[in-house]
Amino acid sequence: MTFPRPMMDAGDMFSFSGLKTAVVNRVREEPGLATADVAAAFQEAVVDVLATKLARAAQRSGAATVALGGGVAANRALRSRVAADGEVGGWAVALPGPAFCTDNGAMIAAAAHVRFDADGPTPLDGGVEPGLRLG
Repeated sequence: MTFPRPMMDAGDMFSFSGLKTAVVNRVREEPGLATADVAAAFQEAVVDVLATKLARAAQRSGAATVALGGGVAANRALRSRVAADGEVGGWAVALPGPAFCTDNGAMIAAAAHVRFDADGPTPLDGGVEPGLRLG
C-alpha cells in the first residue's frame, strides 16, 4: 500500500494534512485494510518526504553535517534513512539519543493550563481551532 506524496515538490515546506486526508479517504474506501499496513504506509510516506527534503537542503546548501531533533528524531526508520542518505551524500549526521528526542508536549500542556485557567473546560463538542491564541 502506498500513499501520495504531493508535498514532495513543494520546495522545503511541507504539511502533512494532505497525507492525513489521503489516509482517511483510503480507509473509508477500503474499511477492511489492516491497521498495521495503513500505519506502515503512512510512516513510509512521512519518512520519504522528510528525508528527501533534508537531503535536498543539505545538497543545496553544501552542509557538512545535518541533524535531526524533536520527537520525530526518535523514529528508527527516519534515523536509518537519514544516516544512509548522509553516507551517500557525503555529510555527517547528528542523531540525539532516543531519550533526548522529545516533542513539545510540555509546551502544549502549559498552554492548555493557561487556557483552562482563563476559560474553564472546553465542551467535548467544542471543535478544533488550530490557530487558537492564548491571550
